[in-house]
Amino acid sequence: MATGVGLGAAAVLGATGASTTVATISLRAPAGTPTVRIGGAQRSDPIAPGFLGFSFEYTALLPYAGRDGRDRVLIQLIRNLNPGQSPVLRIGGDTTDWSWVPVRGMSRPGGVRYTITPAWLGAIRGLTQALNARVILGINLEADSTRLAATEARAFVSAVGPSAVAALEIGNEPELYGQLGWYSTPSGRPVPGRPSSYDIASYTAEFRRFATALPDVPLAGPATGSNTWLAGLPGFIAGAPRLRFATAHRYPLARCYSAAGSPTYPTLANLLSPAASSGLAQSVAGAVSVAHAHGVRFRVDELNSVSCRGKRGLSDTFASALWALDTLFAMASVNVDGVNIHTLPASDYHPFALVRSGRAWHWTVDPLYYGLLMFARAAPPGSRLLSTSGPAQPSVRVWATGAPDGRTRVVVINEHRRRTAYERIEVPGAHSPAALTTLRAPSITAKGGITLGGQTFGARTATGLPTGARRLVDVAPAGDAYVLKLAPASAAMLTLHG
Repeated sequence: MATGVGLGAAAVLGATGASTTVATISLRAPAGTPTVRIGGAQRSDPIAPGFLGFSFEYTALLPYAGRDGRDRVLIQLIRNLNPGQSPVLRIGGDTTDWSWVPVRGMSRPGGVRYTITPAWLGAIRGLTQALNARVILGINLEADSTRLAATEARAFVSAVGPSAVAALEIGNEPELYGQLGWYSTPSGRPVPGRPSSYDIASYTAEFRRFATALPDVPLAGPATGSNTWLAGLPGFIAGAPRLRFATAHRYPLARCYSAAGSPTYPTLANLLSPAASSGLAQSVAGAVSVAHAHGVRFRVDELNSVSCRGKRGLSDTFASALWALDTLFAMASVNVDGVNIHTLPASDYHPFALVRSGRAWHWTVDPLYYGLLMFARAAPPGSRLLSTSGPAQPSVRVWATGAPDGRTRVVVINEHRRRTAYERIEVPGAHSPAALTTLRAPSITAKGGITLGGQTFGARTATGLPTGARRLVDVAPAGDAYVLKLAPASAAMLTLHG
C-alpha cells in the first residue's frame, strides 16, 4: 500500500459480493514534510461529459470493434471511462487521408490505400449505437476532391445518423502535406499532396471550399500538430464555416524526428518531466482561449506519449499511466474541452489490445489505461479543478477537483522511480476520514502487476471490468491535514465527502 501502514483492518462484503478489505490509517508526517493546501475553484471550466475519449485509425475500427461494432469488452472499456455519459470517439489519424469510400466512375487516388466498405460502415454504426456515442470522423482532404469527400461524408452520416456526428474533421495534419510524400511513383519518387508553400491560409480556403460540398453537420479542424498553425487559429476560425471544434494533436516526445539528447527524445526522464505534461498543456492554452473567445470548442483529439506509434519499453510501461494521469489534469487546467487518446493495434502506446493466442483471441489492458481510469474517477463530469498551493516536491504532482456530488478528490502522483514521498494535504473544513485509492505497479517500467484500488484487469480480461477485492482505506486526518506516504512510482486519490 502507498500509505505504508494499516490499523483496524476488517473484512466486509462489497457491493459485488467480493471480499473487500477496509482499513483506517493515520500517519504522522516526518519533519520537513511539505504541506499542500487545497483551496477554492480555479478559473477553469467544468469538465464536460465525454471529456476523455479515444481516437482510432480507420484501419483499427474492425480489429477493435468487430464486424458488428459491438465487441462487448471494447464497449465496456470505453464505458469505464465515461460512466453515465455519451463518449466522444474520433476516427482519424494518418488513415484519414489514406482512405476512401469508392466513388462511381473515379479511379482510386494514388495516396489511398484503405477502402471503407459496407462492413466498416456497419461497424461504426453498431459501436456508436451501443455506446450512445458521438463521433468525430476524418474526411480525406489530401486527395483534393470534393466529390470524394462528399461521398465519404454522406456514407458516414447515413451510417451513424446526423445526431451522432459530433463533427466531420477535414484532413489530418495538413501542415505536413507539402513536406511528406502522399504516395510514390513507380520509380520510387515521393509525391507530396500539396506544394511546399501550403500553409494555414491555404488550408482555410480549402476548408471553406470542401465545407460547401459536405452534409449540413458540424465541422472540425485544423487537426494540426503545429504550433505555427495554431498561431493562425483566429484567421482559420473566421474563415471556417460550421466549425464546432478547433482540433489539435499533441505528443510530448517523438520517436521519428528527435535525436538522442533532445528534450523530445523518448526517454523515461523526458516523459516524466513537467514539459511533457503541464508544458504540453501550456502549448495549447493560448489556442484554447482564442477558440473559446469565438464560441468554438477546443479538443486535443489526438494525444499520446510518443509520436510514430510509441516507443517500446516506455509507452507500454507504467510510466505512461503516471504521465497520462498528470497530463489529463493539465489539459483540463487550461480549459481544453476534451481529449482523445490515439491508438491502433500495431503500436506500442495502445491502452488495450486484442491478442491472438493459438486459435483464440483475448483482450489485454495495458498500463496506460490504468492512468486514464484513475483520472475518470477523479474528475467526473461537472468537476472543477481546485487550487493547490504549497512548496512543490521534485517528481510529485498534486491535483484536486470539486464535483457536483459535493465530494473533493485530491490526486497525488509520485513519479520518482526510487524515492518514497510524504505529503500533507490540508483541506479547509475537512476533519473526517477520507477514502484512499492507490494506483500501484511493481516498478515504473512494469508492464503488468498493476492495481487500482487493489483491483486489476490481470493478464487478460473477458469482461472489460477490473477484478479482485477492492481495498477501501480510510485516512484519518492528523491534526489539520491528511498525511500520505506514497511508494515510488505510484499515485493516490483521497475522496472527501462534502
